[in-house]
Order: sequence, then structure tokens, then C-alpha cells
Amino acid sequence: MRACMLAYTFYESDNRSRRYGEALIKRGDQVDAICLAREGQDHFDVIQGVRVFRIQKRIVDETGPVSYLRKLLLFFFRSMWLLTLEHLREPYDIIHVHSVPDFEVFATLIPRLMGARVILDIHDITPEFYASKFKVHERSLVFHALVQIERLSIAYSSHVILANDLWFEKIVRRSGRLDKCTAITNYPDLSIFWRRPRPTSSNGDFVMCYPGSLNSHQGLNLAIEAVSLLRDRAPNLKLLIVGSGQDWDKLEAMISELHLEDRISMRRPVPLEEVAEIMATVDLGVVPKFNDSFGGEAFSTKIMEFMAMNIPVVVSRTRIDEHYFSDDIVQFFMAGSAEDLANKVLDLMQDPSRRIELCEHSTDFVVQNSWEAKKHIYLDLVDRLMA
Repeated sequence: MRACMLAYTFYESDNRSRRYGEALIKRGDQVDAICLAREGQDHFDVIQGVRVFRIQKRIVDETGPVSYLRKLLLFFFRSMWLLTLEHLREPYDIIHVHSVPDFEVFATLIPRLMGARVILDIHDITPEFYASKFKVHERSLVFHALVQIERLSIAYSSHVILANDLWFEKIVRRSGRLDKCTAITNYPDLSIFWRRPRPTSSNGDFVMCYPGSLNSHQGLNLAIEAVSLLRDRAPNLKLLIVGSGQDWDKLEAMISELHLEDRISMRRPVPLEEVAEIMATVDLGVVPKFNDSFGGEAFSTKIMEFMAMNIPVVVSRTRIDEHYFSDDIVQFFMAGSAEDLANKVLDLMQDPSRRIELCEHSTDFVVQNSWEAKKHIYLDLVDRLMA
């Protein structure tokens, strides 16, 4: 079988796209990926057997919806052109399109008409994502237009995958298409995120880490505030932020204003394997999302990846995280409260037995909810579509 992953993302650091592609490669299929490029990256690469075509450079610096849409449309036409050429040269059987945006699925038009099956994988539910990113009200015309595009994209696709169960329920309500929707959560890949011995800090630092996108709904300002609140009570606390996004400059300025340069460091994104190596050196993971219409329902992959690496996690109490997790396996704090986050971090710093308890209780959960245990859901879906 010949498949293509089509995604407006950086493939090498997008764990969801890579899991699918590499699962198909391991069972003997051929897989291409059409994606974005960072500055200095080659246009063509091979990653774990997947042929990667980087067709457009992107710096995550969009200041408004117009500049964001312009980049999306440019990628849409470039990807449609390359996808069509590759399909005419050697037809694809499955084209797996990763959203955002939903309309990227229409770049498959020619292969779709020629018989290729098309999967739309909704990583982030677009209307709510757009509203959160650009502060648009959910009663606005733009929001309703995005809902209509979502419905058309679902109707066009052969099948739709949702990134969590809450979004599955919402999309089924909005589209009315229970028969063509499946929920597949961001399960950790244990071949990348596995337990490593953690080195003891020579200077006694306690390192808290956030790896991921730097968008406003992620609540990184709360993590920075918490470090500031603990300046005197926890002088050995450090925060490491790894990622990119529209809030990079804002967060950097906040760190400077609070004079936390000696406590907080920021690093640009790296491939997943390097992210895992960084995570292996820290003491605590932090996922400080807001509990709004998007952040409250967006599942964070990093929670279970920290668990897989035997690292405790402090997580904001959101609808999605309460749906999947309990107080036995993560340390919740009140969403939106930097003060409560600071208190919970200090409690964990001072209570090693609680950190050990969280890690021990999360072990079975991760084993049962790893990509290795769940990838058959995706592979069975692909086989059904091909049949």
C-alpha cells in the first residue's frame, strides 16, 4: 500500500503524524509526508523510512488572521500540486490529511477522484482553535463559516479521526456523521519516550519543563508567574520551555520584566528524539492550559509522554484532563491560577514520596494507553478503508 501524510506542520517534531507514518512503514507500506520546513532544513529527507517533502518554510510569527490565512492558502496550492504530481507518477491508496486547517483535505481532489481514500485527522478542532488564537467570539460570522467548512470537509472525507473523545462527541453533534468518525488519542510512542535513568543535578536545581506549542491557550504565562511567586521560597526551582509559537516574544518579554533570566530558559523546537532526551533530565513536567472553549478540550500529548518517562506532571484541572486522568496519576491545580500552580509545585518539590507515588500509579495507565497497545485501531481503520 502507498500512503501520504499531508500536514501543515513540521513533520520531524509532530508526534501524531510520525506515529501513523512509522506504523505503516513498520508493516511494509510505502509512506510519503508533505509538510513544512524550518529555516535551514533540506527540502527532502528520509525519517524512519518515510520520505519527507518540505514544500514551504514557516516562521511561527503570525500577528493576525490575514497573515495566517495567506500561509495556509500558499501551502494548500503547493501541496495540491505536489500531491497530484506524485499521485499521477505512482498512485496513493491512502492520503491522511492532518488538520489544522480542515480545508487542506481538498488538496487531495485529483487523487480522490481517481480512487484514493482520504482520512481527515483533526488534531485541533478548527473553529475553537481559531477563536482562541485570534480572540474571535463563537457567535461571529467567521466562527460559523469555519463550522461550515468543517462540515464540508467531513462530508468530503472517506473517514475522520478526532484527537480525543470530547471532540469526537462535538464533531458528531455538528456533522451528524457518527458512522465515519473515530477517536484516536495522542498515545505516547514508547520507542521514543521510555524510562531513562535521570542524572542528579550537580548544583541541586529542581527543573520543571514544558515542551510544546507556545500559544496563548497553553497558559505558559501562569508557569512563569508561578516561578516568580516561588523566587524566595524555592530558590533552586528552574523552568525550561521548549517550543515555538506566536507567544514566544511575549513570554520572553515577561521573563525579562520579572527578572527571571536566571530561572527560566527557552529553547527552540527539536526533533522528538531530542525532546525525549531533554525530558529525561528534568524533575517535573508542567501543562498549565487554560480551561477555555479550546484549551479546556485540547488533549496534551506531553502528559502521557512525561508519564512514560517516569516523570511526575502538574496539570491544570480542565474538562479534557479530568476526563482522562485522576488525582492518583497527575497533580492537578486550579486552572488559571498561578498561585495554586506555585503552591502545588512547591508541595511536590518538598514531598519526594508524592512524586514517586504519581509515577508508580501512572505506570499501568501508560502501558494500557501507549501507541504500541492502541495502534491497531488506526491500522484496522486503514485496512477497512482499503477493503
